[in-house]
Amino acid sequence: MDNNKRYNAIGGYLKDKFGCRIIKLSLDGGFTCPNRDGTLSSKGCIFCSQGGSGNYASSRHLNIQDQIDSQIQLLKTKWPNGKYMAYFQNYTNTYADVKILREVYYNALASPSVIGLAIATRPDCLSAEILELLSELNDKTYLWVELGLQTIHEKTAQLINRGYTLKVFESALKKLNQRKILTVIHLIFGFPGETKYEILQSIQYLSSKNIFGIKIHLLHVLKNTQLCQLYVQGKINTLSKKEYIELVADALEYLSPKITVHRLTGDAPRSMLIAPKWSTDKKSVLNGIDAELKRRNSYQGKHL
Repeated sequence: MDNNKRYNAIGGYLKDKFGCRIIKLSLDGGFTCPNRDGTLSSKGCIFCSQGGSGNYASSRHLNIQDQIDSQIQLLKTKWPNGKYMAYFQNYTNTYADVKILREVYYNALASPSVIGLAIATRPDCLSAEILELLSELNDKTYLWVELGLQTIHEKTAQLINRGYTLKVFESALKKLNQRKILTVIHLIFGFPGETKYEILQSIQYLSSKNIFGIKIHLLHVLKNTQLCQLYVQGKINTLSKKEYIELVADALEYLSPKITVHRLTGDAPRSMLIAPKWSTDKKSVLNGIDAELKRRNSYQGKHL
């Protein structure tokens, strides 16, 4: 665990593993999502913007190598000795023919500065062929696969139009575990109707699973989303800064210390963000979580 943190931060973990700072390059592989293209739905999840989950990713109009090169040019001054992971972030990054996926992934690995891949996807988009490709990649490079679970509760999954059940997630996680592929799971705090108890149930559930990492996001209300319509109509509220900080601290206390923490709040472009406005000061939120853990004399896994 990072000596400066009371939780198992991924930055410290990767620095220990590779001996240098590891920076993720957010890439757009040009994919879509079965929850948007009409296969499951044409609406997507109610919180998801038109840019998918990758509003900060490079332009899909650039090829993968150009996306990587342009980001490295921006980042190398700040981290001259760093190495990079190619992070396929936008939409569903295993939702294509396996031949296309192979080309995209290997194009990213062709860069000498890239030491691994992070691939964000849905648990219902992992066919046998794609799992074999991921196994192949796992033998050749450092790899983790990110799954957007968001919640374990079926009532919330239906409300947000997630498009798959918890059993589908469990099946996908089992198949990835069997292939020794690292997994990072996304949760979102603040969904309408979810209580603190239910949120902590999602944390305790994941703590009992064989996962590598977790990303905790704050529910953002973004322009031109279904969630925005509900917010404008006064049908939902968002968490206060204090509520969110205390909730994340509670969650960390029930999270297995073996699990790496990749994110404790989300990013949203100011131009798209409707609420909560306090979330734009990410540093203040993270400092607040650190201060709350210190105030409690607490740490990741305290209650396990």
